[in-house]
Amino acid sequence: MRDPYEVLGVNRKASAAEIKSAYRKLAKKLHPDANKNDPKAASRFAELNAAHEIVGDEDKRKAFDRGEIDAEGKPRFQGFEGFGAGAGAGPRGGFGGGDAHFETFNFGPEGFTRSTRGGGGGGGFGGFEDILREAFGRGGGAGRRGGRAQFETEDFGAPGADVHAEVSVTLPEAARGVTRRLRLPTGKDLDVKIPAGILSGQQVRLRGQGMAGQSGSGDVLITVQILPHPFFTLDGNDVKLDLPITLYEAVLGGRVRAPTLEGHVELTIPPWTNSGRTFRLRGKGFPMKGGHGDLLATVRIMLPEGGDPELEALMKKWRGEKSFDPRKDM
Repeated sequence: MRDPYEVLGVNRKASAAEIKSAYRKLAKKLHPDANKNDPKAASRFAELNAAHEIVGDEDKRKAFDRGEIDAEGKPRFQGFEGFGAGAGAGPRGGFGGGDAHFETFNFGPEGFTRSTRGGGGGGGFGGFEDILREAFGRGGGAGRRGGRAQFETEDFGAPGADVHAEVSVTLPEAARGVTRRLRLPTGKDLDVKIPAGILSGQQVRLRGQGMAGQSGSGDVLITVQILPHPFFTLDGNDVKLDLPITLYEAVLGGRVRAPTLEGHVELTIPPWTNSGRTFRLRGKGFPMKGGHGDLLATVRIMLPEGGDPELEALMKKWRGEKSFDPRKDM
């Protein structure tokens, strides 16, 4: 993957606000719904979200800038320190009779961490079984996170070991369902069908596709995460939308084009509609058992950019002749 700063079009000294602004502009431009005839739109949008996951998060950004993780969020190998150190130990990296120190590297919900474990005296490899248990999932459950996919094996060597994976989809993809190709740590590629109406955090289970064990294979558990949308937000199974309208549409009323998860619809704005008024479009929300939620479109009155002398003159006249106080009851 490319450098996340390059993907977002910002420099390394950009502020968090500048990164957020750049992401929003590009998300609106590159969203698959706005580029339906471009087969590469989905991959570019996924790359944008992966880049924002790195530099849009303060801890991950610092880890990336320090070289601790790469552009996909994978930990970079930093080497081992202190192996074979201690009194009576052999050369660095050897297996002498002194205490052996091991440094482990993990990347999880708390960011990039490392810890040093010391072996017992006299054996040169004291505590090695503990290290193996930690490395293969019995100790701290340490997983390996890379980009937007996370895999973790449970109870290494035990029958029926499960494999965990995480995939990200857009909100429209979650609404209509989508198929994703996923590569497991075993090297096996799977086409995974994400059902329509799945919510963020829910799992898809593929039975018998996990790690092979003494008495059969485990399962693959795929946790689905829904990516942020440029202008839709989920509230249960309802979809919320801020719909910009002009001042003359608010005063005179009219029909405006409003987006939904399934395409655009015409929405009637009554005359003298105040900013903040919400219109409910029934059945235009997110899928659920037995139907769909609703779309809640809240209108926001937008003034033209750059100003308008005639509008300003009219407002000054109104201020003098037809003034009113909308805050008199507050």
